[in-house]
Amino acid sequence: MIKITLVKSLIGAIPKQKATAASLGFKKIGDSIVLPNTEATKGKINVISHLVKVEEAAE
Repeated sequence: MIKITLVKSLIGAIPKQKATAASLGFKKIGDSIVLPNTEATKGKINVISHLVKVEEAAE
């Protein structure tokens, strides 16, 4: 499992990055989610990697 936290604002982000953040469930800075470590999740993280902090979550 991966814990992802939004640490930067989406205000200046391009629409694709905003859509990716919304699909992950982020609404505001500081939001954290725990997702399975899949290829789809890694791809989404790659799109917004400069806006998030990624950690291994305890299962």
